[in-house]
Formats: sequence, structure tokens, C-alpha cells
Amino acid sequence: MTSHIRETLRRHLVWLVPLVWTLSLGLWGLSRQDSVWRDEAATWQVAGRSAGEIWHMLGQVDAVHGLYYLLMHCLFELFGAGTTTLRLPSVLATAVAAACVALLGQRLAGFWAGLGGGLALGLLPAVQFYLQEGRPYALVAAGAGISTLLLVSLLQGRGGRPRRVAYALTVLVCALLNWLSLLILPAHAATLWWVRAGRGVWGRWAVAATAAVCGALPLILFSRGQSDQVSWIPPLTWHMLIGPAVLLAIGGLGARLDRPRAGRLSAAAVGLPLLAVPQLGLIALSLVQPLFLDRYVLFSMLGLALLIGTGLGAAVRAAARRAPRAAGLLVPAVVGVAVVALLPVELGKRAPASRVDDVLAVSAEVDRLKQGGDAVLFVPAARRDTALVSPAAFTGLADIALAASPEASGTLKGEEADPAKVRAAMLGRQRILLVTDAAKVAKPASAERDRVKLAVLRERFRPVADEQIRGRRVTVYERRADLRS
Repeated sequence: MTSHIRETLRRHLVWLVPLVWTLSLGLWGLSRQDSVWRDEAATWQVAGRSAGEIWHMLGQVDAVHGLYYLLMHCLFELFGAGTTTLRLPSVLATAVAAACVALLGQRLAGFWAGLGGGLALGLLPAVQFYLQEGRPYALVAAGAGISTLLLVSLLQGRGGRPRRVAYALTVLVCALLNWLSLLILPAHAATLWWVRAGRGVWGRWAVAATAAVCGALPLILFSRGQSDQVSWIPPLTWHMLIGPAVLLAIGGLGARLDRPRAGRLSAAAVGLPLLAVPQLGLIALSLVQPLFLDRYVLFSMLGLALLIGTGLGAAVRAAARRAPRAAGLLVPAVVGVAVVALLPVELGKRAPASRVDDVLAVSAEVDRLKQGGDAVLFVPAARRDTALVSPAAFTGLADIALAASPEASGTLKGEEADPAKVRAAMLGRQRILLVTDAAKVAKPASAERDRVKLAVLRERFRPVADEQIRGRRVTVYERRADLRS
């Protein structure tokens, strides 16, 4: 094999192997034993609506995910609703992100750094979780990988106008999927500062970045009016900072092994800002409004993977000086050890128990327990997602609290009647099924309407069946004989 053919093969294998590897990790256990949890249920039930109904809903709630919902609506129309359609976009996107990390590593630190970083991405626990998640965060990570590749091209003098336009469009699409992804722009600015980019490079990047921000600004301003959606996020505490601190320490070690120097384009100059700036930026924003959730900056894991790959590349170079033939086995060996060491994590992320609850599992219990003429209640009202994702299981059940359907009201859970009407409707029933959270994850009812539901059930009904499965609970109540009309 000539050196030219060998080099061509290595150039393609460096991204193709991580792409196939990450695809394999994503397809493994994709259905999670046919479980769907509440966040994914939101995607499922919205994607099943018409485009007009989705647009109506976005005016009331979840505008920040509008582009993603419309994309998933198209996919559900083409391929049908199911866990594969729900999650495969995230699997494909993460595979693209892994390929981007590999190409970045190859360009900046050599073949083994690229291969090691690309293989490492899919093994990171946070990535393992969102690799198979029917939400937009993996898609944002893919966009972050593409935009960072385009930035490196710009810095390497290959950034013509088409690539600058592609950069702006990629950043814009990511922002429309989740506008907190714009934290990648200060990360890229930190890279430009690190490498002492010229005024012309700064100017061209600033134009592209400004165009992306301006394109996303209407969504940012509009979605701020829906900020109640994130009101449940707890305030930032010191223990929340442990995870980011560990990640930054690992990334800092990888950057150190790259022997970074100011003014030189390197893996450290790209990877460390990509890891650190979004994490620190989200922490800073959370001091103003609680927003600290790792999924909002999942794309920063590309920086960590790149730095891990950089460390592996440095280890290969060091080993090659003593054992040239064995050095090429170092990266596969480390990846193999990591797979074995992380096997409990890998299996856990693919189990229904890895999420808070399972929307689908309890629907089977509802279908088994219901009888003709039964009514159904949901506490809190958001647990109506079970019926929205599995409507067949609820056929014949009267949703007596519902005043306007989710589609008609432009909401995720529908609008319920006032407490007095709910109470009157309940007193007109002999059997009611209550769908709620399992006891160990349930929170006290906060809405007055929900407190009324529970009070009437406690005072006028008695439980005759109770099933708890995968974080959800269905209890069958019958009217007490001494209180029947």
C-alpha cells in the first residue's frame, strides 16, 4: 500500500469510525424497553398535531422549541409515530457531532487525537443520556460541531464567503432549536482571541455572528414572555458546580498536554473555550435567573471530547518513542477499557429507570383496569400526557376535568374547568381512575384544582385498585356505598 493510499484511508477513517461507532451506541437499546418519559412525551404529542395546531400552540407555550417540533411533525408524518422516529434524529446528530470532533482533532493535533476524541464523545455519560432522547439537544451539538469546523477553516485561511454564510446559518439554526446555544459565540470569540486572529478575521466572524444573533433575536424576545416554562428550575447552589468543575479539570489536563501557546491554532485553543465558556456562561446567567441544566450546554461536551482526544494523541506520541509498534494500539485499548468501566452507566442510560417516569407503561394499566362508564382524572394536569401519547388506552374514559383540549387551547396539557365544576363532575361518577406520579417521586399538589380532586376522592371515594409502574401510578376509586345517591 503506497503512502498516498494509506494517508487517504486514514483521512477518511478518522471521522468514519467515530461516526459508525456513535451510531452503534445510539441504536443499541434505542427503544429503552418501549418507554417514553415526560419530556419526550411533549415532543410526541406535539409532533402528532397539524402544523396549524403547532403554530397556535407556539403562540402560548414552548416557542423556544418551535423549529424542533415542526421538524418532528414532518418526520412523524413521513415515518409514523414511534420510539425510533422519536429518537433516531438525536442518534444521527450525535454521530455527526462525533465525526466533527474527529475532524477537528485530526486538523489540530493529528490522527490519533481525532480518532480518540471522536470515539470518546459517545461514551461521555451526559452524551449517553441525550444520544437517545427525543429532544433537540443532540441536534444543537451537531450544529456546534459543524460551526466549529467552519471557524477552524476560517482561521486556517479556507474561510471564503460560502463558509462564512454556512457558519451564520448553522449558528442561527442551532439558536432556533435552543437559543442558549448562542453561548458558542463567546466560546469562538475566545478562540479568536487565543490565536491572536487578525482584524480581518475578527471582522468577518463578527458579521456572521451578528447575522445569526439578529436572526434569532425575535425568538429570544418572544420566548422570554413564556419564561414561566423554566420557573421550576431550582436556583444555583454550590453542589451544582461540582460537575462543571470536574469537567473543566479533565479538559484542562487535556489542554495542558497539548502544550498550548498564545497565537497558535491548536486543539487547546478550540477545545478549552468550547468546553469552558458555555458552562461558565450558563452559570453566570443562572445567577440572574435559574437556568442551570446540563442539557442546555450539551454541545460543550464536544470541547471535552476534543481535549480527551488531544490527551490520547499526546500519549500515543510519547509511547511511539519507546514502543512504535504498540503505540497504535493505545487508543483502541483505552476506548475498550472505558467501555467496560462505563458499562453500568451505558446499561443504565438505556433502561426506563434512567428517566423520572414512563408515560407508556401506565397506559397499559389504564387499559386493563378501566370499565365502561369510568371517568379519568390527572394530577397534576400535565400527567394527561399519558392519554395524549396513548389515546387508544383511554378510549371510553371521560376526562371530566378537561374544559378545552390541548389542540384547541394551544397548550401542552389542555385547560381544565374551575375547581367547583370539577368537584360537581366528580360527584356525578361512580368510578374514577386517577393517573398521577408514583409515590416516591410525587410532589404535593400545588394547584387548587388538584387539591380539590384529591379531597373529593379522599372524602367520597375509596381506592379499589392501585398500580405503580416506572414512575407513574393509576388508582381506581369507587364511590363509597354509604355516600351513593
